[in-house]
Amino acid sequence: MKKKNILKGVLFVGIGASIYGMLATFVKMAYHDGFTTSEVTTSQFVLGLTGLLILNFIQTLTSKQKLSLPNSKEVRMLLLAGTSLGGTSLFYYIAVQYINVSIAIVLLMQSVWFSVVVESIITKKLPNARKVVSVVIVLLGTVLATNLINMEIELDWHGVFWGLMAAASYTLTMFTSNTLATHLPVFRKSIIMLAGGSVVVFAFLFFAQIGPMYFDGLKSLYLNFTENTEHIHSFNYSIFLTYGFVLALFGTIIPPILFNVGFPNAGLGLGSIVSSLELP
Repeated sequence: MKKKNILKGVLFVGIGASIYGMLATFVKMAYHDGFTTSEVTTSQFVLGLTGLLILNFIQTLTSKQKLSLPNSKEVRMLLLAGTSLGGTSLFYYIAVQYINVSIAIVLLMQSVWFSVVVESIITKKLPNARKVVSVVIVLLGTVLATNLINMEIELDWHGVFWGLMAAASYTLTMFTSNTLATHLPVFRKSIIMLAGGSVVVFAFLFFAQIGPMYFDGLKSLYLNFTENTEHIHSFNYSIFLTYGFVLALFGTIIPPILFNVGFPNAGLGLGSIVSSLELP
């Protein structure tokens, strides 16, 4: 039974990671059409949360068994943990504004060994040799797959910082999927976590795009982080009709559901290694 559970976990995490990896293509297309990071992430989370609410409503109506409800402590923990969902998207999208996408991917994949370290700290056991070798292979494969060796690398510390922040945030997402409220139906758990992520996304929208239009003090604060003022304008709602659905489906609906099913079975260390399937 344990082997079946591990196999199931690996399968779900692998599929979720592969689907999540497709997201970057549509994000690039949205940027090419003039949409901002705030608009991309906001549409992704708003439509994703809406979709999960609909799925949860259908499950509640059709389920023959009584579905588990979270207690207040679990809700608070999941909301807090869910901020990592918003953080991962924002940090990664900001990083690629400063550094090459290939370098950003390599930085994001540091979450593989981050997760193994976190698992070792939690279990108070050193990772076995197979897991260490697997991590090394994944990291080397990432460098080769992104053709990093043959590139002229120009590193901007801003990009490196935000790329590593994305990796840390992604590690937190995998950790919470593996440990918090695993008894909850995946739709309900994903909704609460996504709500926490939405808070981060909405805060960024206000700080980086909407707020500076109306508050000079906020604009001055914003200019301390970047000199780019092109993103300060009214929200372009057409993002919901053009890219929003695809971004939500591949970014905030399918992957969180599959991760919440897969990680409790695969475990954090093995699951993080399998999650590198998002790279291709």
